[in-house]
This record gives sequence, structure tokens and C-alpha cells, in this order.
Amino acid sequence: MEQKYVMAAIDAALKAGENILSIYDDPASDFEIERKADNSPLTIADRKAHEAIVAILNDTPFPVLSEEGKHLDYEVRRKWDTLWIVDPLDGTKEFIKRNGEFTVNIALVQNSVPVLGVIYVPVKRVLYFAVEGIGAYKCSGIVAPVGKGTTLQQMIKESELMPLEDVRDHFIVVASRSHLSPETETYIADLKKKHGSVELISSGSSIKICLVAEGSADVYPRFAPTMEWDTAAGHAIARAAGMEVYQAGKDEPLRYNKEDLLNPWFIVEPKRKH
Repeated sequence: MEQKYVMAAIDAALKAGENILSIYDDPASDFEIERKADNSPLTIADRKAHEAIVAILNDTPFPVLSEEGKHLDYEVRRKWDTLWIVDPLDGTKEFIKRNGEFTVNIALVQNSVPVLGVIYVPVKRVLYFAVEGIGAYKCSGIVAPVGKGTTLQQMIKESELMPLEDVRDHFIVVASRSHLSPETETYIADLKKKHGSVELISSGSSIKICLVAEGSADVYPRFAPTMEWDTAAGHAIARAAGMEVYQAGKDEPLRYNKEDLLNPWFIVEPKRKH
């Protein structure tokens, strides 16, 4: 993996985050909320973040599949062995609620597998990034944008390797703040039978995958619809931290750039030993 692609993704995420915050922090902003075809919200921040990311990633050789961009027919996409999968603002509902739990997600996918992931949490100024074969890292208090000559090695030096050291005596499950389905509640009830004491943490957006990757939670079950751009970046980070995003009820991980961009239900947990 060439360093310049990692740094391009980091730069793009940070720039998108700055654009989002300029709107989020403006007390006069009404976010210009529209409704997409599936009735999910779209704000001016989604559009500004998308523009910032595409402007940077278009300088790489790889096509961009973004939630807010044009979704080309599978006949075109199936020829892409390497592509960027992007969610410029993951957690638009959390953004509108102003609870800070939204992210910028950028992944590089090769042959259906996410090999590079960047997730930026603008309000907290926390950056997660991972590269297959190198590792997964958490960088706190990052100032955007990083300097032009910054290398991946410098970024790694200023970051913590994941999973982080975490000492606790009980099992933690993280679940969606906005989408807690009956199936998820049943799964959590089964965990309580198995582990006794189970703590439930609620969170928005792809932060949930990062919490498992960093070791702050043990498992994240998602038995509700998500799209590829919701999970690709987090999946790359989880993989590089020794975790996996398994299809629910199977030993197989999620795959990307499918004909149908909807994900099956999934569970994020440590890699299973066979």
C-alpha cells in the first residue's frame, strides 16, 4: 500500500471534517435538511464533505463510490478491482441532533476487501486509521489539516496502536443509538446468560466499530440495515486491529462493491479461532 494513498485519505477526512464543523458550529445554520428517496436526511454538511473528499481522492488512480455521489451500474463497478468507498457524513441523524456522534468514513477496497480505513470524529478531533499489514491506530487531538510533508511514520508516532490496553472485569456490548432492533435485544439477552454482567453502550455512526477495534467494547451486533459506505472504513480498521466484521450467522466477513450495496446483518468481534 503506497503511503501517499493513506495520507490522501487522512487529508480528505480531515478536510471534510473541517467543512462539517464550519456548518455544525454555526449557531445560525439550519443545516438545509432535505430528504433522500429512502426518507433519510441529507444536509448541506453532507454535500460539502463529499465535495472536499472527492476533490482530493480524484487525484488518485481509483474511482470513488460515495454515498452522496452517483452510484454507477454494477456493469461498470464490477470492473473495479480497487476503489474508494466513502461516507462523507456518517450519522446525519446524530449531526442534526447535535450530539457529536458522527464521522467521516473513507476506505480503500481491493478485490472486495477493505485494506485501508480512515474514520474521523470531527467534534472530538479523534482520527482512526489503519492499513493492512501495518496496523490500526488512534490519534487524539489532531489538528486539521496535517502538514503537507507529514509522513505515515510521523502519524503513527503520534498515535496509539490498537487495540488499546483495557483492564475491565465485565463484558461490554455496543449498539446503535438510533437502530436497536428486537433481534439485537435478543442477542444481548443471550450474552447476559453467557457472561453474567453485560454493559450496554449506545453510540452513533461508525464509532461503534471503532470501540470494538480499540478494545473499549467486546462486540457490536448490527441486526438492521446498513450500506457498504457505513462499514467499509470501520471494517478495515477492525481487521488491522485483529477483529473481524462477520456476516450474522456465518463465518464469512462482509464483502464490498457488490451488485446490491446493502450489507447483510453483521457482528463485529475478535477474529474467531478455527
